[in-house]
Amino acid sequence: MRRNTILVLITLLMSGMAIANGVGVIDAAAGVYCRLDSTVVSTTVEGQIAVTVTTQYFTNTHAAAKVKYAFPLTEQQSATQLRWKVGGQWSVAAVAGVSQDTTLPGSGGTPAAGLMTYLGSTPLYFSIPQTIGKDSSLAVELTYVELLPYSSGSVEFSYPNDYRLIDPSVVGVQRFFFSLTSQRTIDSIRVLSSQPVNSLINSGNSATVQIELHEAVPGDNYVIRYALNSHQLGLFAFSTAIPDTALPDTLGGFLTFIAEPDPGSTISTIPKVFTLIVDQSGSMFGTKMQQARDAASFIVQNLNEGDRFNIIAFTTSILSFRPGHVPYTSSTRDSALAFIAGLDALDLTNISGAFDTAVPQFATSGDSTANIIIFLTDGIPTVGITDIPSLVGHIDTLIRTTERKICVFNFGIGTDADQQLLTLISSHNRGVAEFLQNDELYSRITSFYEMIRNPVLLDSHVAFEPPIVTEVYPDSLPNLYKGNQMILSGRYRQSGTVHITLTGNAFGKPATYGYDITLADTAVDGYQFLPKVWAKRKIESLLVRYYSAASGSESALALKNQIIVLSRAYGVLSPFTSFTGSVTSVRETRSSQTTAPVGCELLGNFPNPFNPSTKIIVRLHASYAGILEVRIYNVLGQVVRTLILRVNGSGQYEVEWDGRTSNGTPLPSGIYFYAVEFQSRIMMGKMVMLR
Repeated sequence: MRRNTILVLITLLMSGMAIANGVGVIDAAAGVYCRLDSTVVSTTVEGQIAVTVTTQYFTNTHAAAKVKYAFPLTEQQSATQLRWKVGGQWSVAAVAGVSQDTTLPGSGGTPAAGLMTYLGSTPLYFSIPQTIGKDSSLAVELTYVELLPYSSGSVEFSYPNDYRLIDPSVVGVQRFFFSLTSQRTIDSIRVLSSQPVNSLINSGNSATVQIELHEAVPGDNYVIRYALNSHQLGLFAFSTAIPDTALPDTLGGFLTFIAEPDPGSTISTIPKVFTLIVDQSGSMFGTKMQQARDAASFIVQNLNEGDRFNIIAFTTSILSFRPGHVPYTSSTRDSALAFIAGLDALDLTNISGAFDTAVPQFATSGDSTANIIIFLTDGIPTVGITDIPSLVGHIDTLIRTTERKICVFNFGIGTDADQQLLTLISSHNRGVAEFLQNDELYSRITSFYEMIRNPVLLDSHVAFEPPIVTEVYPDSLPNLYKGNQMILSGRYRQSGTVHITLTGNAFGKPATYGYDITLADTAVDGYQFLPKVWAKRKIESLLVRYYSAASGSESALALKNQIIVLSRAYGVLSPFTSFTGSVTSVRETRSSQTTAPVGCELLGNFPNPFNPSTKIIVRLHASYAGILEVRIYNVLGQVVRTLILRVNGSGQYEVEWDGRTSNGTPLPSGIYFYAVEFQSRIMMGKMVMLR
């Protein structure tokens, strides 16, 4: 299941398709859905950080039935709230500590092809608790946050609105409102889609777009592209200070900053030492192989003068274009294109052999060059090293032995690519992993190569003076490429001015950029998205460590619980959490009186606040005998103590915590969390220790 639910680790600089209208599914196999009556989409963007609230209004024109809301959420977007309305009453979904139920309702059998194509590979599902009667209405509102794709000042927002795979009928009302605010001047903003635009206003640092359609088929996307001033480069920061009473911890402030240093008029591009590794195993036959050849040809034709490159193709055996990297010239370019044209799909998948050949060739490069591997595969290893942890460790050792810093960017093609393997390889080596549909290979890889074509800062680091910014994610900074950005999120307790220093190497020499920003001391209207962005980045970091840990190990379980606690506390979904139909508010999900799963209820802790000890109380409603583990977390999400609670049948039980770690060390005053797991459900509480 990990392979199916992994949260793909990509930097927020990478592009991704936006999501579309949701579907009210009644019978997935028969293609029976609630009728879509109207849709309202409202997007608010600050720079490139977008928060979208999308609402669909349905009518059940069939017999009374249970309905499952399905939404084509992509891996680049994080759902932060879901509400639904039945009988005129809005309810708010809570975040449960279990992975979402992906089963679809109906008569059974294979879901309709149109539905699964529409939903994509990572849909969000939510079961409406109430039965929806015939001719009754249902509304569902979903909120999500994302970083919009950016390249050289150009930003694009896309909301696919083509509902024809589900229902080609007209929809009564379609409303779309887009509001943009930017610290950089908005040079231009355009609607690229075909809908008639009711209003488009650009005031320089703010812009709005309004579209409204009546009695029309939702058959075209909403696509907006805007250009930010290319001369206004530097660092742009967003900060807000949230009261502790509204947070699950005491760190208070949230900071997100976007850095695109101005390289100046004399900047040159750092030369690349570049290897493209192409899977030509039998499963790549047909369209995938042709797209791989086309993508490889595009890259070879767009290398820079001064680059050195090689191409590795692998099946059971390994084929290298040249024994090592060669200078990019018209002669080597033409020879490489002929090599690529001869690639064909056959035999098995020897991933370890491909890296055995490719990595040692970087030993003759230096750290003054950008050393890059792009790896394309559609399968799992079937020859050579096939055990995933062993293969990851083997590749790490190969790269470490070269004593060179190599960035590895992985692209998994189709549903059989091993997401855990590719994610771990990239995350260990300053790269990213992206997963594509079979027909996306050429467009996505060529777009990605354009992004990394011109590196300008290697081995990046960031420092803060005074050192009041903590918990900065991602914790391993990527290289910086011309025309692209570095986006970081962190926390702070103390407001005021802070100096941010961004350092790295350019052409073998140190390069430094410095910026002064002021951290807000109060909550800033319009920046409510910052806690969600930070929580998403931290969850991504924890997931890297989780998938690196041995499956089922104590460390893996502890990391999973940290992710669950963080996901529920901040209302950002993870692979281990989902929206549940419990009628509650976001604030209620953070209190000690968490809605209980069937069979067990968490009653909280007493006293609270406490000194020196408190009792955590659980009521069991099931005939279960055994052990419940109670895990205590600090505000960083780290397990500081695990308590054992022995239960024997229904009744009320309690376990005492003395405010110490497992080795008896007293912990300081502050906020702590506790989590109890019962039948794969997580219940959480919050407590305060006052020394």
